Amino acid sequence: MRLHINIDHVATLRQARRTDEPDPVRAAVLAELGGADGITVHLREDRRHIQDRDLRLLLATVRSGVNLELAAASDVVRIALEIRPREATLVPERREEITTEGGLALGEGAARKKLAAALEDLKRAGIRTSLFIDPEPASIRAAAELGTDAIELHTGEYAHALLAAKGRLQADRRRADTPEEELDRIRRGAVLARSLGLDVHAGHGLTYENVMPVAAVAEIEELNIGHSVVSRAVLVGMERAVREMKDLLRQARTTPAGAREQ
Repeated sequence: MRLHINIDHVATLRQARRTDEPDPVRAAVLAELGGADGITVHLREDRRHIQDRDLRLLLATVRSGVNLELAAASDVVRIALEIRPREATLVPERREEITTEGGLALGEGAARKKLAAALEDLKRAGIRTSLFIDPEPASIRAAAELGTDAIELHTGEYAHALLAAKGRLQADRRRADTPEEELDRIRRGAVLARSLGLDVHAGHGLTYENVMPVAAVAEIEELNIGHSVVSRAVLVGMERAVREMKDLLRQARTTPAGAREQ
């Protein structure tokens, strides 16, 4: 299983003071030294964290490859076509959100046409494509119809359900589904996606405490994790934080389900 480290929150810390540190490019180098298989960044339309200069420096520095998250209706598509990251993941984006709140809506209409056009442009430029979607059969089938190379399953509802079950989440974020039910949605979604010929990634809300059951899903080949690793890196350093997460992924792949603990 590949581990991509999202370094957006390193830039968030820097932008809080509008200064030049911490440097997300240096963080990416340390993440790779710790064993990261790739670096993920989201160049948002409002540029709240990662900046254009960061992205260009990352493309010149990162050896493992950059996964660029971007909105379809965005000037960032033009930038992606110019700099050509290894992979581009199309995600929903709202200016008022704290972080991405769910998967793309892949229904009919103008939004789907924009997604299809962005996918076509990116693929024509030789950029591997992915769509960030909820683990719902209709969305997965729609993604396959659009011709993307991969999907990234939104694991946020699983993470939220687990926190709610432990009493660590405010009531207005609670869902009726249990963590087990949310995890089963992810498993079934991954199986369906593979049967349709899609590569399967996953991410959002994954932490050192909850990642192993998701990492154990055989059909998932890549995880994108940011906030938890950056938070851990504040205490122990980026290299160690990445190594510790990689160790959990290895354990998840090699430990029998009955013996696996979280």
